[in-house]
Amino acid sequence: MNQYDYIVIGGGSAGCVVTNRLTEDDKTKVLLLEAGGSDTLPEIEVPVEWPKLWGTEIDWAYSTEPEPYLNNRKIYHPRGKVLGGSSTINAMIYMRGNRHDYDNWSKLGNYGWSYKEVLPYFKKSENNQFGASQFHGSDGLLSVTDQEAPSVISQKFIEAAISLGYNHNADFNGAEQEGVGIYQLTIKDSKRHSIASAFLLPILNRPNLTVKTNVLVTRLLFEGTHAVGVEYLHSGMLHQVRVNTEVILSAGTFDSPKLLMLSGIGDADYLQSLNIPVVADLPGVGQNLQDHVMTPVAYESIQEHQPALTSNIGEAGLFLRSEYNQDVVPDLQVYAAPVLWVPPKYARNCSGFTITPSLLRPKSRGSVSLRSKNPLDSAIIRMNYLQNESDKLVLLAGLKIARELVNSNAFDNFRGSEVAPGSQVKSDEELLAYLCEVCETLYHPVGTCKMGVDSDAVVDPELRVHGVEGLRVIDASIMPNITTGNTNAPTIMIGEFGADLIKSTLRRSL
Repeated sequence: MNQYDYIVIGGGSAGCVVTNRLTEDDKTKVLLLEAGGSDTLPEIEVPVEWPKLWGTEIDWAYSTEPEPYLNNRKIYHPRGKVLGGSSTINAMIYMRGNRHDYDNWSKLGNYGWSYKEVLPYFKKSENNQFGASQFHGSDGLLSVTDQEAPSVISQKFIEAAISLGYNHNADFNGAEQEGVGIYQLTIKDSKRHSIASAFLLPILNRPNLTVKTNVLVTRLLFEGTHAVGVEYLHSGMLHQVRVNTEVILSAGTFDSPKLLMLSGIGDADYLQSLNIPVVADLPGVGQNLQDHVMTPVAYESIQEHQPALTSNIGEAGLFLRSEYNQDVVPDLQVYAAPVLWVPPKYARNCSGFTITPSLLRPKSRGSVSLRSKNPLDSAIIRMNYLQNESDKLVLLAGLKIARELVNSNAFDNFRGSEVAPGSQVKSDEELLAYLCEVCETLYHPVGTCKMGVDSDAVVDPELRVHGVEGLRVIDASIMPNITTGNTNAPTIMIGEFGADLIKSTLRRSL
């Protein structure tokens, strides 16, 4: 008998949740393998400090290949290389998405994933400041709270949106998503509440849990098509460990498909071209890559102001449907930040604020592929941002709405000169050129191990990898379509749901 019943690869948002739930049964032995280290940097706890975590030892600091529709710029992608994953370096916004997101997943053949069916898993994780309700939980491990001291800029942003006819929304995760309001955050006692803090650190003394950090998994081990363990690199030495029941891959949207391909799961012709023995021919591995992109509209402020230490910087938001949207689901999310958040070319040493439209429902698709068969090489990331013409038009509409908000009376006592793109940039052609010059990721990559029942799907609705046994993927990569908003809360839900699916399989086998 092997030592572990389950091996979880990746101690990020989903991996921490799965590890916690599986080890609730003291007879179930779990090994968690994390490539990064512990979350000990002091800046982690201070909400406003999160941008300072980028480029540190807890950031994978990935970059795309030159993006052909963004002036061939390489786009930097911060990803957490630490217990808690990207929940340890993100902006802490708790946003579930739109109920139609999950209903659409279900309509694609992913039965069990409708909004009605996933809502209990959102509530299960949540300890909301305002207690239990139809939409919220109060007994969960993750603290979800209102912001302690939203800036005056956030308040003016809300006033501006209401003056333009948008509804005030006190709860983006409630009955409706559209409208303007202040985001709730994953903060506890004025400090970041990462998923490691919520789900993993409190259970480290469970005798049935082993956590290994600074461990890079190099490949999955198979006997035929059955996953039987993993190989990993630690302190320059290769190790192998076997598993009794299942391997759970929670390495994230970039690294989960990379590890599948290194292990022989992917497009057979592509793998053979790299001399990787094929275990399962799944052409969808690494495809279907989606992300939200943003473009800043920034202004000098004629009044000094600064965010509080408890600020997440992107404090307030507006969900709306652009003129190009014939659906009921918002296609734009607009952020308000009480700082200048602009590329170096536009940086100024002054007080300012930024209104940032983000494309919520991109039609452009990218891919993740292997640079080589060497697991130490990072994956090739091609996002293809703004490849689809409609993505450009919706984001262009967002730029115009951002200007309209700031030029309303609510900002009269704060609005200085426009820093970016600048008041001289007026025509659609000029604004589109600006988009291509400055458009950046909103740090929400998903979709590269798509859940589904079609020929491009990588996992089935129970998150089991097609064509093999004993292997599941449980992280943001399984999303068939990106959710309407920030993706950390949906990833936590996927962890909760995935853990329950594993337990259900175990119960059926007894």
